[in-house]
Amino acid sequence: MVSSACTPRPEAQKKLEEWRSQGKRIVFTNGCFDLLHPGHIDYLQKARALGDVLIVGLNDDDSIRRLKGATRPINPLPDRAIMLTALKSVDMVVPFPEDTPLDLIKSLIPDMLVKGGDYEPDSIVGAKEVRENGGKVIVIPFVNGHSSSTLIARIRRLDA
Repeated sequence: MVSSACTPRPEAQKKLEEWRSQGKRIVFTNGCFDLLHPGHIDYLQKARALGDVLIVGLNDDDSIRRLKGATRPINPLPDRAIMLTALKSVDMVVPFPEDTPLDLIKSLIPDMLVKGGDYEPDSIVGAKEVRENGGKVIVIPFVNGHSSSTLIARIRRLDA
């Protein structure tokens, strides 16, 4: 089930055309965003500050299971999408079923591609395509002490 908080790819492409015609700078990031925590909020606010519109590519449940194992996601796609779209910094959530957002990035061609943590800009999926279209690739540092994996481990210890 896809949440009404999600924007299907064709609708997202049309909306991006509208925003571009208005001269808006489009920022894109992606991830699982399984358990939202202060690190995510900080990251999304910083990403949004880089442009006029922030689009979040959101891994669907099957892609998260392939990437992180059978016990993930903790929260299903509709719940994760609702929480993300409730944030002031997020303008649109677009789900994707692939293991990487490359096809989504190619279809949207944002002005800025943003990832968090210890990525090297050249190793970010979609960096080449965004740069070839005149865009930029930015890495925003993680907020120390916050990660979904750490949060899940803490919950499991409390539950034991």
